[in-house]
Amino acid sequence: MILNRWIVENLVLLVPQGAEYQAVCRGLKQHPGTVPFVLPIPVGVNAVRRYLQTWKQLPKQVYVLGLCGSLNPEYQVGEVVLYQKCLYVREELHKQDCHPALTATLQTQLNSKMKWATALTCDRILHLAADKRNLGETYNADIVDMEGFAVLDILSPLGVEVAMLRVVSDDCNGDLPNLAGTLSEEGALLPLPLAIRMIRQPLAASRLIRGSLKALQVLQTLAQTLNFS
Repeated sequence: MILNRWIVENLVLLVPQGAEYQAVCRGLKQHPGTVPFVLPIPVGVNAVRRYLQTWKQLPKQVYVLGLCGSLNPEYQVGEVVLYQKCLYVREELHKQDCHPALTATLQTQLNSKMKWATALTCDRILHLAADKRNLGETYNADIVDMEGFAVLDILSPLGVEVAMLRVVSDDCNGDLPNLAGTLSEEGALLPLPLAIRMIRQPLAASRLIRGSLKALQVLQTLAQTLNFS
């Protein structure tokens, strides 16, 4: 992907494709000031890596916005989390820190409206609450996503400043539907397998939908109110 000069010299938002990207776009449309360029990214570690490796030019700064799951009972649905670092387990534990100065600009804006978080990036969609709590305790992580570490691992060594801001969409108190097999190799949700999984697990599906809708509304508000200048 070739980015135009304006994008290269400024801030770019990266948002997982689908409902999260749409929520951010709705918020930006209502933003009273100048807004950054926003790009949808695939869901999943490997898909994000492949996507970012196609970039021929790099922006100066990147905000990653989206949803995340809780690994810690103290992090509840609808809460805004600001990443300090991302962890990833591949044979051994790997760590990437978010850019401190860029992260501090978000912290100053949000003040008491956010919680600091250590994120664990996972290759699969976690659905069992017990598994989520166990991972949180094992790696001392607060929340889980499927893209954060990959973005930092690719862009940070190339000099791109990266900060990450997410909204919790599911807690670690109740199980979600098992969504294995609902993601394509390109990191897109497959509608038919997703619908089948949701129908087969109605109570868990209801929990997922309620949490996602609440978190998406918060995400939209964030995009509308953040100062990007």
